[in-house]
Amino acid sequence: MLILGIESSCDETGVALVEGGAHAIAQLLSHALYSQIAMHQAYGGVVPELASRDHIRRVIPLTREVMAKSHKTLADIDVVAYTRGPGLAGALLVGAGVACALGASLQKPVIGVHHLEGHLLSPFLSADPPEFPFVALLVSGGHTQLMRVDGVGQYILLGETIDDAAGEAFDKSAKLLGLGYPGGPALSKLAESGDPTAFKLPRPLLHSGNLDFSFAGLKTAVMTQAKKLGDDLDKHKADLAASSEAAIVEVLLKKSLSALQETGLDRLVVAGGVGANRHLRAQLNAACAKRGVRVHYPELHLCTDNGAMIAMAAAMRLQAQPLLAQKNYGFDVKPRWPLSDLLYQVAA
Repeated sequence: MLILGIESSCDETGVALVEGGAHAIAQLLSHALYSQIAMHQAYGGVVPELASRDHIRRVIPLTREVMAKSHKTLADIDVVAYTRGPGLAGALLVGAGVACALGASLQKPVIGVHHLEGHLLSPFLSADPPEFPFVALLVSGGHTQLMRVDGVGQYILLGETIDDAAGEAFDKSAKLLGLGYPGGPALSKLAESGDPTAFKLPRPLLHSGNLDFSFAGLKTAVMTQAKKLGDDLDKHKADLAASSEAAIVEVLLKKSLSALQETGLDRLVVAGGVGANRHLRAQLNAACAKRGVRVHYPELHLCTDNGAMIAMAAAMRLQAQPLLAQKNYGFDVKPRWPLSDLLYQVAA
């Protein structure tokens, strides 16, 4: 079965083709991605209307590129998958519209995929795919969650952020330091030359006794420290960046280890854009190795939003429930869509 996946939830346009079977893990045949970072840099963040217009420009050429690289034709496609939500409404409508129009013209079924489930299952695209069950740390600019995952659609929420996401904390801290967009990678790069112990920043909810997160207080602490430094900020900017990164990473690390202890599982999956952070990976790898826990990540180039994760999630959902793909081309999208809405019983 050939599944074409289209991702357009925010500021990346992604298209990919995977080949899946009834039981084996789907294989990625080709993918193409276009990032809008350069366009949004002038505004210091994503402008929804510009994002939507750029998706319109990119999605068809990217689809042609993917089909050419895989030496397949549109007629070979069995299912068209697209990101249904959550995300920017206008951006989602572009991907959904193209997917449903393509499905209707080919008379092939379509399936809407949850963006977070795409991230959650993206490590199955790696050379070292995980096995169920596992603890998942979903950590990105918009979401920070810990879940127990027993199978496709079998998710138990263990904890989540009560305010800002970890990626949001990176971006907002970077903005307070006068760094460019996107802030997270810029802050991490600057932190390489800083001292992570230079400033004592809070680790919110670190000792809360549960697995929830909070990063709003950290952002406020960075702002307060930056104001205190005043004209000396430039001299200490790398140290403040390193201290900020260290605080975020420590919270993610400790909460993940607590989740593993509470569930008794020995496998951790880390997904989402922040999962590419070098210090987070190094500390998770070291701590989990001591505890005999296997850690799985997506390939670095698949940590950001991409079509491959949407195609893979569709393939895995269809293995569990083959009738989920339908010839229903009324492309409704869900800009707000809790992952808990996806729970369903996998057929025996």
